[in-house]
Amino acid sequence: MDRRGRLAQPLTWIAQRSARAARSRRWRSPRIEATVLWLLVARAAQQIFALILKIRLPRGVGLTAALLVIIGAVVYGVIRGDHLPAINEAVRDARDQAADAAGFRILTVALSGNAHVSREEVLRTAGVTARTSLPFLDVEDARERLKTNPWIADASVLKLYPGELQIGITEREPFAVWQQQGQLFVIAADGTVLEPYVAARLLRLPLVVGRGADKRAREFLAALDSYPEIRDEVRASVLVGERRWNLRLRNGQDVRLPEVEPGRALERLADLDRDLKLTSRDVVAIDLRVADRVTVRLSPAAAQARLDALKKKPAVKKGDSA
Repeated sequence: MDRRGRLAQPLTWIAQRSARAARSRRWRSPRIEATVLWLLVARAAQQIFALILKIRLPRGVGLTAALLVIIGAVVYGVIRGDHLPAINEAVRDARDQAADAAGFRILTVALSGNAHVSREEVLRTAGVTARTSLPFLDVEDARERLKTNPWIADASVLKLYPGELQIGITEREPFAVWQQQGQLFVIAADGTVLEPYVAARLLRLPLVVGRGADKRAREFLAALDSYPEIRDEVRASVLVGERRWNLRLRNGQDVRLPEVEPGRALERLADLDRDLKLTSRDVVAIDLRVADRVTVRLSPAAAQARLDALKKKPAVKKGDSA
């Protein structure tokens, strides 16, 4: 108010300010703000779409895109339906037929080195069939496939154009028969299992028994070969607890060898047999596990006979000369 009792400014500005605040509150309501945002997004999308329409794509792009979609669908169906092996086989047959028509059919296969593996098994393992053509035969793949056969230690494959294939293999030699959990296997010197059964021609091989005997047979049997008089009487070599060996002789005797230096124990056994014919006596077991002692267990009949002999022996009186 001024000094005359009147207002310095009119009250209309207060009403105007209240109206502006009300309008501002209306525009800031969530509903109006969402509408405005949607309009802005729609306008931006319209502008982007207009720009896309102005772009001129090369001819054939649509057809190419359609073909790519079709090819992708076909590939997906082939993979999901597990048809890929059949398609690969058909492609291989087609290319082999084309090569055969050009004069590159495999006419002769020279095979060498096989004694235990048949010719048919070698060709089947190498992937060589009547339809296989020489140019498309992968020699490295055929060689690796041949080496998957446990009998084959190494192999070589050579192509001689226009139509000859040479295959040379190096076989593992059967070394022993391994018995494990009641099953018999033919093994090589390195312990590789060659066959899950024993053919009649391989029954002459030494028999090793027990878990781990397949890997340790070569070392032990080499030591046993140093004493042929003992080796020829051995029916089976048994690995006990994967630590030490026992010998089961053909006459039923068990020879228990120490874990350390079994070769020295075999030497003692050979000396005892040469001097005392120990392996020919009525003995059930010979224990050589202690270095300075030999323990012998007699058969029940031999033990009873010894006991009877001791009873019949006259007692020595005191004072009598021995």
